[in-house]
Amino acid sequence: MKNTIPYAGQNIAYWTKRAPGYSSVNQEELRTGQRRVWSHALDSRIQEHFPNRLRESIRVLDVGTGPGFFAIVLTLLGYQVTAVDYTPAMLDQARKNAGNLAEQINFLAMNAEELTFPDNSFDVVVSRNLTWNLHAPHKAYEQWSRVLKLGGLLLNFDANWYRYLYDDRAKAQHQTDRENVRLTGAEDDTAGTDVTAMEAIARQAPLSLHIRPAWDLETLAGFGMEASADPEVWKQVWTQDEWVNNASTPMFLISAEKPIGIGANAS
Repeated sequence: MKNTIPYAGQNIAYWTKRAPGYSSVNQEELRTGQRRVWSHALDSRIQEHFPNRLRESIRVLDVGTGPGFFAIVLTLLGYQVTAVDYTPAMLDQARKNAGNLAEQINFLAMNAEELTFPDNSFDVVVSRNLTWNLHAPHKAYEQWSRVLKLGGLLLNFDANWYRYLYDDRAKAQHQTDRENVRLTGAEDDTAGTDVTAMEAIARQAPLSLHIRPAWDLETLAGFGMEASADPEVWKQVWTQDEWVNNASTPMFLISAEKPIGIGANAS
């Protein structure tokens, strides 16, 4: 795909190089109890929202699928899954990780901020650890809201990952996290990553400057979405090592519904 801004090219270059290592993380999640943990986290919320729908009738869009973890988990649960990512190398890893399931998942190269699907295409949109990294996250939320069917559900798991670049208190807490990783012997989440390159990208990402999830709730409300935040979802989905690594940046969940009547005709 054509890159129109330097940030996009820098971002794709980083994630292309990072794809094999990130894929290894997803493979570990698929092999361990984390697959069960995340299956429950996703399935329970979707089923609560659509109590009278069969899983196979529910169309899910996984935005920023990376090496395919969410797409694989949701397909195993029985949902109809389309998974998109801006980085072709990530999609290559996702197809490998999916194995035979790849035939059931519609993997597409696509910009999260410029989705090409028609309005009202999906019952559910899911994403994990993507929004913070986007050049124009408000455009992404606008697009995700647009492609949701009326009554559809958005589930976005994210965190204030690089707030420490702009906030002295957050920086001190981040340094404490790094020290705790060393003292406890927890597996280091930064192992194998180019932290300097990632921080350079984060400095250009607008959400590094914002306090979240307040920004997300305000932005989604502007698109007519009914949104709420769960700031303690990390307690449900993180391993102990993840908590040691990221205690100062706990994962939150943004849940949002596209109300009936917000847009044009439901499909």
